[in-house]
Amino acid sequence: MTTTVRRGYAKGRARRREILDRAVALFGEVGYRGASLREIAARCGLSHPGLLHHFPTKEALLLAALRHRDEVDGERFAATGTGAQVLLRLVDLVRLNADRRGIVELFTVLSAEATAPDHPAHAYFAERYRHTVEAIERSYARARAEGTLRPGIDPGAAARHLVALMDGLQIQWLLDDRATDMAAVVEAHVRAQLTAPHQPAPRPADLGAEPGRC
Repeated sequence: MTTTVRRGYAKGRARRREILDRAVALFGEVGYRGASLREIAARCGLSHPGLLHHFPTKEALLLAALRHRDEVDGERFAATGTGAQVLLRLVDLVRLNADRRGIVELFTVLSAEATAPDHPAHAYFAERYRHTVEAIERSYARARAEGTLRPGIDPGAAARHLVALMDGLQIQWLLDDRATDMAAVVEAHVRAQLTAPHQPAPRPADLGAEPGRC
């Protein structure tokens, strides 16, 4: 592969990432139905046909934008370490989201819109919630097996409650970010379920790997 071709691929990937980031911001501001491909193209300095070259439909762009954010966060917050450490790493994710209002708006607005069965992201969010609850349930179950979860806590119920808490806090925070410290509330909730003090496991970035892009 020639240097020119490699540069072309790199430029194309950078342009695609820019489009996804701009789309995430606009979808977060006005929702899926309120956003237009022409507005996203304008924010990227592209013509409408130029945007369609990368994403032929609005639905394709939405789903790509959602998966893009999941991939970035998945790299940052891999489920490694003890059960307690993985649960506490969720506090880091909440703390990061407090610096990403557009991301929080995106998922809050779109997850509500997507409850409609005909919404293009309905299947995505249904699967995402199922996967999220199952992953957190596994962490609670691991903590119980390791003896660090307080007696009487059911991993499945605890996972659903934690997801509900995080989602509810995001709505409160979007309405008044000065009155709601999401990370502090989530950390207090999780630590109250554990038997002893714990520290989150090191993230890939802490171990020298390149961190995911915010």
